[in-house]
Order: sequence, then C-alpha cells, then structure tokens
Amino acid sequence: MKTKVIPIVVLLFFISSSLFSQGISFGIKAGANLGKITGESFKDEFTFAYHAGGFLTISGKKWGIQPEVLFSQVNADTATNFNQVVAFKNVDQIQLKALTIPIMINYNLSKFITLQAGPQFGIILDQNKDLLQNGKNAFKSGDFSLAAGVQFNILKFKIYGRFVGGVTDISNIENSDTWKVQNIQVGVGLALF
Repeated sequence: MKTKVIPIVVLLFFISSSLFSQGISFGIKAGANLGKITGESFKDEFTFAYHAGGFLTISGKKWGIQPEVLFSQVNADTATNFNQVVAFKNVDQIQLKALTIPIMINYNLSKFITLQAGPQFGIILDQNKDLLQNGKNAFKSGDFSLAAGVQFNILKFKIYGRFVGGVTDISNIENSDTWKVQNIQVGVGLALF
C-alpha cells in the first residue's frame, strides 16, 4: 500500500509545484457581441448584443490555457423571405441567450500581446418555443464553435477581440436552411488575483 501511495504523492507534488510556478489568474470580463445567425432566413448583417462572465488563466512563458464561462446574447434580424422559408408569421427579430464555455489556448507573443484560439461549447438557454406555436423548440439546445483572436495585457486589465464561428447547425426545424451563429466579440477583462 505504501509503495503505491509514495509515487502518487510525488506525482501530485510535481504537478502542483509546476502549476504554481506558472501564472494562474482568475478574473471577470464583459463586452460587446456583434453577432448574426447565418442562413437564408436571416439578414446577412451583424447586430449588437453583449457578453459577460469570468475566466481562469494558467500560463507559462509562452503557452497557456484560458477556460471561460460567459453569458452571451445574439440578436438577429429575419430576412424578408423568413415567413416563406420557415412558415412563421410576424417574426422580425430573434434573440438567443446562451451560456458559452470557450477554452482558449494562449500563445504569448510578448508580455503585452497574447494570441488565442480554441473551441467554444454553447448551451442555448432560450430556444423560442412560441416561435413554432406548438411547443417545439425552434433551436437546438447547444452548439459548437471555433474562436480565435488577440488579447492585450496591461497590468491586470485585458482588452480583447475575437471571432467566433459556429460549426454546428442550431436549427431544430425540419426542411429549413442551416443556421449557424457568428460573433465578433470585443471587451475588457480584469484579473482579480
């Protein structure tokens, strides 16, 4: 028994010491979403919304990882042929609210500039059940996206911009076109510790 415990303790010691030798920080962030839903049913233009949440950064000299949890909103104006494509009436704008979890891989170009890229998982909180007028969800419950951008680090402040492109179709309607979320996010973060 003792021979099994000693290697585990040694391994945990090395893992924890390597983590603490790296930079670990936790903070909050908020900003603007310029988003749209792609597809025939929606106008091909970005509309303003917002996002807010928190982040955890674990970084070494050059590489790091930054998981985040964000509440994110996307507004989309419907196209003039929306009623013909999906057989809805009197729908001018759709608003989606989601809990998104980006897991960004960071590459530090310098102390002040960090390049970021990684996957983002989303849980759509508002699926517009009344849109179909039969209790069925118009949107799927989740989505998968890819994100990439740049972050500027000034003391404890982080100023960032990134593009998030949807990979999965979020439409839950049969015989409709493919709907994917796209976002341009800009914002400010503050490392609390």
